[in-house]
Amino acid sequence: MIWREPQKSMSPLALFAVFLGQLFFWVKASDFTHKPRVTLTDRDVSFLRIHLSGNNSHIELLQGPRDNIVYITGHIHLFQTDFHSSKPSIMSPVFGEGCRSNDPASPDCHYNITVLHKTKDPNQLFLCGTNGQQQTLCCYMNPSDDPFKCTRSKGIKNINQHINESEPSLFIGSAEVEEFYTTHSGKEGSVGIHRFGKNRLWTEKSGTEQRYVSLVASGQREDRLQDRLYAFYIEKNRDLSLDSDLWVPRVAQVCMADLGGPKSYLQFRWTSKLSTRLFCGDHDSRLYFTQLVDVNTVLGDRWQDTRVYALFRNGWGMSAVCVYTIDDIDRIFKTSNFKGNTGPVTNPRPGECVEDSTKLPMEVLKMVDKSSEMEEWVTSVPLLVTHRHYHHIRMDRVQGKWNVLFLSLENGGIHKVLERDGQAFVIAELQPFNYRAHVLSMMLNSSTAKLYVASSKELVQIDLGSCDQYGAQCEDCVLARDPYCGWDGHRCTTATNDTIQDVENGNHQVCSNISRGFTASKVYFPGSSVGAEDGIRVPLSSKYFLHCPTLSSHAEYSWRHHGNTTATPCISTKSEDQCLLLIESMGPEQQGTYSCVSEERGYRRTLVQYQLLLDRGVTGLASHHLPFPGLGLVLLLVLTLLC
Repeated sequence: MIWREPQKSMSPLALFAVFLGQLFFWVKASDFTHKPRVTLTDRDVSFLRIHLSGNNSHIELLQGPRDNIVYITGHIHLFQTDFHSSKPSIMSPVFGEGCRSNDPASPDCHYNITVLHKTKDPNQLFLCGTNGQQQTLCCYMNPSDDPFKCTRSKGIKNINQHINESEPSLFIGSAEVEEFYTTHSGKEGSVGIHRFGKNRLWTEKSGTEQRYVSLVASGQREDRLQDRLYAFYIEKNRDLSLDSDLWVPRVAQVCMADLGGPKSYLQFRWTSKLSTRLFCGDHDSRLYFTQLVDVNTVLGDRWQDTRVYALFRNGWGMSAVCVYTIDDIDRIFKTSNFKGNTGPVTNPRPGECVEDSTKLPMEVLKMVDKSSEMEEWVTSVPLLVTHRHYHHIRMDRVQGKWNVLFLSLENGGIHKVLERDGQAFVIAELQPFNYRAHVLSMMLNSSTAKLYVASSKELVQIDLGSCDQYGAQCEDCVLARDPYCGWDGHRCTTATNDTIQDVENGNHQVCSNISRGFTASKVYFPGSSVGAEDGIRVPLSSKYFLHCPTLSSHAEYSWRHHGNTTATPCISTKSEDQCLLLIESMGPEQQGTYSCVSEERGYRRTLVQYQLLLDRGVTGLASHHLPFPGLGLVLLLVLTLLC
């Protein structure tokens, strides 16, 4: 199927109709499953945190040689954090001997760290630093050395350009060759993909502004000659129509075996670079997302099955996640016609990976140089659409069958999202910072089920297998649909082969055969002068609020008086973490037991119960006084299993 450009030059009325259509689609797509079921703060979950010194506006994270070790790049410092201790160690980047004494006058000390990668040696790092004179130095470093030193790279050198710290990069080292790939965004100079090492290659000036988001290796193929590199980026739209999108999302390919062209044409230039447009949206509702924000890939058992999770935004202030496979992208580059091409395609086909690209026919090189864009687009329908602004995306494969996304929010929160058959379920919103923060970087360690989130001040470790917060009953645990969690017969804990869970449906009936007893607890608030057996005494004609804590936003909450089947709905609160009931005027009819009941997917239980009594000894309280439970009063809290 060839996806063509949407019709342009729409009237204002037509544009408004499109907006209404997009709004309708958003309302349809953003049903309750796109609202976090629970919100968990540092009061609910114990987050490990390490303070970071300095003013860090850009941070990169890298897993260390041991699970508890994480490397963090600041501007001129490399931090090594150990979550078994409380303080990170600081290692100044050594691009010259002068930095070892932290001499600020030394020119070698003015290199900002812009690249940090692992090598095949688990104890060795590959770093690059760039100074203000557009010079870049790369070196190898063993953080365990004392004193440590950075050994200049012999194979990757003479990088006479500034590498921006936000540019994506890849380091590929082997016994035969070491190669370093990075990108150059902007509209000036050699914008595109660059390779440093034995075979230096770059891109000719494009003439259009491009901003690169991610570099992805296709994975090792059966024929290593066919290994490819994919670049995801946005390009300034050349269509200047008023209703045109400002940016166009694209993906480009290059062959890793590319040697460039002969001396007469495309020497030191890519001969295999092709590009095509990415489409994320719903064609029927005319809902499109064109602002590519972030990309995360998950390797498949076969290279074709590697999945690319792309985070988009659009001009209406909405975010979306679209999923592509390397097989989808590969097929377009191998089969689509070239945009604007009306004649036959050359043989070999432009963009094919060959053993010696310097020997390619001239007509192939010219076609790659002049018309390397595909006519067909790589398309995907969003699995998640929301009005929230996401900034980063990471994905984990849990138990070999469940896909879980982690999306950072503008306020420093993280959405934990289950993806199942193209549908999304927002398990929880995690709030690791006790202040409004901008998430600078996220890193996932799948083997330990730990997520690392960095702000300018802190690095926080989130234990994804921390499950107690979902509730004290099996049903609470199962309804969470969290692949990391299961019920072990006593509590909600890290999932194993023996724990109870139903990630696919969240069917709490799987808990029906568990034997358990009824437990009730009484909570007394300090400062009360009333005994629990006497209940809560309320003066005649007074107003009174009853409070009920809520956890799941997917449950319905109501109040029942004396067990009446007719339920009274909650009074909504701004924080949405309380279900309130207002007693307008206390009298004999208002006495008795009040129960707060929640119901979610057929699971009903009583959360709290109050026993209200009329205090006939006190009268005349003004009706506008609204005493709250807990402010010098007694709350009788009864935790039950089911109504």
